[in-house]
Formats: sequence, C-alpha cells, structure tokens
Amino acid sequence: MSSEYAKQLGAKLRAIRTQQGLSLHGVEEKSQGRWKAVVVGSYERGDRAVTVQRLAELADFYGVPVQELLPGTTPGGAAEPPPKLVLDLERLAHVPQEKAGPLQRYAATIQSQRGDYNGKVLSIRQDDLRTLAVIYDQSPSVLTEQLISWGVLDADARRAVAHEEL
Repeated sequence: MSSEYAKQLGAKLRAIRTQQGLSLHGVEEKSQGRWKAVVVGSYERGDRAVTVQRLAELADFYGVPVQELLPGTTPGGAAEPPPKLVLDLERLAHVPQEKAGPLQRYAATIQSQRGDYNGKVLSIRQDDLRTLAVIYDQSPSVLTEQLISWGVLDADARRAVAHEEL
C-alpha cells in the first residue's frame, strides 16, 4: 500500500470515527479492547498498513459499508463534493403560481421549520429534490432542468443531480 493511499484511507477512518463522536480511546472502550487506540490511531495516520480483513472488521464495528472507508479514485483521493442545491426565492416569486405553487409551498414549509426567512435563497437537500420530483411527477433530473429554465436553480445543480444518480 502506497504511503499516500494509506494516508487517504486513514483520513476516511478518522472521518467516520469523528462523525460517530468517538475519540480513539472511545473506540477502545466501545469495542471492549478489541480495537486498541494506538492501533486505530496508527491506521488513521497512515503509519500502519491495515489488512483487508481488519478493514472489513473495522467497517463492521463502525456500522458502515467497507467502500465508505476506501479512498476515492479521483486525484488527491477526495472527490469534489457536489454543488449545493440553492433555490433563488426572489426568482421563484415571479414564476406563475400554476407552475410553481407546489415548490413555493414546499419552500415556505422548509423556511418555517428552519426559522429562515431571509427571502432571497434557500438551500435544499437531495431528498427535498426527490420529494419535489414526486410531487411534480418527474424524475429529479427532469425537474432540475425545469427549475433551471425557470431561473430558480443555478445550472451547477445539474452536477449535484448527476452525482446523485451515479
């Protein structure tokens, strides 16, 4: 295993551990000594090679698929995150009600839940887009194109949807 790959793998291991709110000693305690803090730390720093078997066991311990621990295949090891889906609420207000009514109500509900009333833009999640696609009886990619044509979504949203459909 190359040194760079080991470091990338270690970064993924560290990210999963910290997402779960565990310190290295927390891993040792939670695993009842099965995973020693010093060993997991050396995996995370890329100082120590981890076997496929041990990686599979560690993935099982963290409750994640093994592929979540493997570095990406893109240069630099980390894929560029997909762009955020940001609705332009000012432009949405100018789309005819018969077209944008469901989207306007959905956006208003999200704003209410978040207490976010800036009125200019609203970030939505991929799940929100999928829900809206069901409401509009379209695929997420077709709905994305429609929202781009209305000027409500930036053209970069295509990349976010394409990333999701891979």
